[in-house]
Order: sequence, then C-alpha cells, then structure tokens
Amino acid sequence: MDRPLRRDAQRNRDALVAAARQVLAERGLDAPLEAVAKRAGVAIGTLYRHFPERGDLMDALLEEKVATWTELAEEALAADDAWEGLARFLERTCEMQATDRAFTELVCLSHGDDRREGGQDGIDRLVYRLVERAQEAGRLRRDVGPLDVALFLMANSRVAEAEPRRWRRHFTLMLDALRATPPT
Repeated sequence: MDRPLRRDAQRNRDALVAAARQVLAERGLDAPLEAVAKRAGVAIGTLYRHFPERGDLMDALLEEKVATWTELAEEALAADDAWEGLARFLERTCEMQATDRAFTELVCLSHGDDRREGGQDGIDRLVYRLVERAQEAGRLRRDVGPLDVALFLMANSRVAEAEPRRWRRHFTLMLDALRATPPT
C-alpha cells in the first residue's frame, strides 16, 4: 500500500516535476537528469529516489501533457463553429510545439511509444471527430484525414525546432491548404 509522502519529500517531488517540465521543454527528452536535479535544488540521488528510472519521470510529464492536449481537443469539439474549433486546436498545438520540445517529442513524434498508448487513443479519437465535424460543415477538404493532421503537426515540429519564432507562418500556410475550396 502506498503511503503519502512526507511534506519535505512531496515538496522535493513537486520541485523535480516542475524542474523537469522546464528543462525538458528547453532541451528535449535527452536533457541530462543532473540538470533537472540542479534546477530543482536537490541532489541527483533525490531525483532517483522519486523516479528510479528516466521513464518514470517522463511518464509523470507525459500524463500532464496528454491531459493538456486532450483538454484542448475537447474545447475545440465544444466550439460552435467546427472549423474555428479545429483551427484553434491546431494553433494551440503548434504553439505548444514551439515552446516545449518535450511536448513535441513525447506527444507528436513518438508514435510508437507504448507508454502513451492509452492517452494517445483518446486524443486520436478526438482529432478524428474534429476532422469529421469540420468536413461535415463543408469547411475542411474532404480528402484530409487524421493522418494528415498528424503530418501537419510533425512538419510544424520541424519548423518550430529550426525557426521557433516563425512557426505561425507555416501554420497559416498549412491551415489554408486544409480549407475546403469555397463554392463558386
């Protein structure tokens, strides 16, 4: 049975997660764990007591990032205008990619990662529904599917990595490419 952590241990764990969030957003998943411990103000041994393996720390962050991404998709589905909902979801996702390398690596580029399987299934269903709604409204090209959305995000991740301040230009061009041609 898991016992609650002592206050100081919980404070250290929270500091480690916050530090990991920052360090990995800046440097990506390959950032040294020593940098995380240093940013948290704890010894590396403290990090390993809370997160015995690197994947344990990644899982803690992954859960948070998938939850945030899922919330964005749910908000988009709740939008009255299906196209605006899809566009806003894509824009916020691209913005997260530009500011958080770990988000890009964990959520957008690690399609074969079995640690995110459950969360990914949920977001995949939501993206499918976003695409379907925008097509039903006649605002999204009929030949666009959820895989195209994934490719859109993968392409944006490379733009954001190379030119973090210019991702919006790429986003605007790609969004225009997805639009259904207005009737003549």
